[in-house]
Amino acid sequence: MVTVYKGILGKVTMSTLALTVDKFEETIKNNDIVLIDFWAAWCGPCRSFAPVFEAASKEHPDIVFAKVDTEDQQQLAASFQIQSIPTLMAFRDQVLLYSQPGALPASALASLISQIKEIDMDDVRSKIEKAQSHDHTH
Repeated sequence: MVTVYKGILGKVTMSTLALTVDKFEETIKNNDIVLIDFWAAWCGPCRSFAPVFEAASKEHPDIVFAKVDTEDQQQLAASFQIQSIPTLMAFRDQVLLYSQPGALPASALASLISQIKEIDMDDVRSKIEKAQSHDHTH
């Protein structure tokens, strides 16, 4: 029974998703954790990071791994003020938790994923609310 389930799961899970401006909000809203790789075909570090990102996507079928081609999706890249690529962003419960340029080695990406999964989102939300209410009082 378990073997069959794994087989079905293997066919259902997709590794990386090409993300466009039309699908962006829906993807962030409908998934707990979304990792986004902003990249371009001409970018050497982007090409070297791609297999690391792809491998992690296979290890974590519970996370959406998305790629934004900055050449094709210039509006989306501009809206996030992407200055250098690759840039990796991580959202959990619609909150941006991580945004850094640079290709991560596999071990650093694995560590980042663990931290994102373990973070206390109630604590994060209460800190956001405090910061927002503090901003409104001044």
